[in-house]
Amino acid sequence: MANAESDKTLRKIAEALKELAATVNSQTADMEVAPFSRACSFVSPLFGCLGIAFKFEEMDYVAKVDDLAEASKSIVTLNAMIDGDIERNCVRKAGCHTRNLLRVKRGLDMIRVLFEKILATEGNSLRDPASKAYAQVFAPHRGWAIRKAVAAGMYALPTRAQLMKKLNEDEASARIQMQNYVAASGTVILYIDKLFLSRELGTDW
Repeated sequence: MANAESDKTLRKIAEALKELAATVNSQTADMEVAPFSRACSFVSPLFGCLGIAFKFEEMDYVAKVDDLAEASKSIVTLNAMIDGDIERNCVRKAGCHTRNLLRVKRGLDMIRVLFEKILATEGNSLRDPASKAYAQVFAPHRGWAIRKAVAAGMYALPTRAQLMKKLNEDEASARIQMQNYVAASGTVILYIDKLFLSRELGTDW
């Protein structure tokens, strides 16, 4: 049973995001890069579970999270990381930590919207929830070729039952953890948006 418990991907993700949300809600500490990147790394397998449609997003997300994990060795907080990039005038450059943070936040948001749609729909197909989540979060920032490949890949999505099996969850436990993730990630995403907006960087790039 220990193996099954340790493999509870959804619970692990939800718990990690709840801890980040607690940091935000305490309003006493800046969010640190290390626990943020660690929590985000737990989300990576979810993209893998969605199959070929999200292969590009999985690779992109993992690379950006890895960069933030590396940055955490020398930079303590997200605030300090963004301010350092502003000083170096590299915020929007490819490979820049702040740009990568925005991409990672988008990944968290995609999963949040996906879970919201799954919780709100009946049936075994994930095509509608996944298509809507992709259209809302990623599509505005992707070129035509990637969007076309994703649309084709949507036909190869796992069913809801297959996803639950991959995540080692039943429907009841999965719903609880998805709801926990939606609530906690919403707090974290809002926090990151404020980091960008307070510096007049915008988030739509």
